[in-house]
Amino acid sequence: MSWLERLRDGLSKTRKQISDTAGFIGQDLRDSFTNRLDSIEDLEYALIAADVGRAATEEIIADVRASDKPNLQEALMEALTLQLEPDAKRAQFRKFGFAPSARRTTVDPGGHVVMVIGVNGVGKTTTIAKLGQYYRSRGRGVMFAAGDTFRAAAGAQLGVWGERLGVPVVQGPEGGDPAAVAFDAASARVARGTDLLFVDTAGRLHTKHNLMEELKKVRRVIDKADPGEPAEVWLVLDAVTGQNGLQQAKKFHEATPLTGVIVTKLDGTAKGGILIPIVRELGVPIKFIGVGEGANDLQPFDSREFVQALFDVDIPKETQG
Repeated sequence: MSWLERLRDGLSKTRKQISDTAGFIGQDLRDSFTNRLDSIEDLEYALIAADVGRAATEEIIADVRASDKPNLQEALMEALTLQLEPDAKRAQFRKFGFAPSARRTTVDPGGHVVMVIGVNGVGKTTTIAKLGQYYRSRGRGVMFAAGDTFRAAAGAQLGVWGERLGVPVVQGPEGGDPAAVAFDAASARVARGTDLLFVDTAGRLHTKHNLMEELKKVRRVIDKADPGEPAEVWLVLDAVTGQNGLQQAKKFHEATPLTGVIVTKLDGTAKGGILIPIVRELGVPIKFIGVGEGANDLQPFDSREFVQALFDVDIPKETQG
């Protein structure tokens, strides 16, 4: 099964959530204005149930009402694709009928250091390993920093991944200062001239002020060791958390501005719509999405591809992976 097939399968619960509530979305509605109005009203409830959020749902419904497409599903797919595109220029390209694909090129970090943050249990350490494999397979030199010094065996887990992938890992003592690990790793990256350093951080509850302050400290010491870094701060979110995940993202964004989001565990959730308020309310792009535990189950996010998978429509062969 290809990755896109797994994505389609993973989004099946979200798809069912929408179709069960808005049963007319695939119907040709040119001859039934009443049916179209009823379907749009049902669609509004369906989108909210899928965790799209009230504000984004209102924008989507407005776009659907204004659409000249006779098929409600086509109008909805177009509106969702635009909602998921945070880059205004790319959104404009899409309105003109072009389809820029994120999967045809490498997702290039803005600099050399990427801080990976998020709450406990979202899979940050595993995600870092997958990112390491993704960039290693594209010829980049990669390092890991085991900055999660509080979770038992977290450093060992990243060390195992590093050994398996052939990626150097900078570690500190269990229970030690994560900022010290980050400083040492950033210094080592500069000395070695390695392309990319991914810094793991402790899974922290976003409501804990002292832990957020520690996150800011980690960022400051990286900048001291490698001025201008980290150029990227990527938040890992579990799709299953739904609207709670959006609240997490907002708190982290306040503490240390995000440059990207990675959404994991899209397989088997009815909350796939959460990607839309993340993009629209934070103005932060989705960098990667994950649909399983395998090394290749994390792939660059493309809004058009995601929406096609959500509605289980044919995807051109040239975009399939």
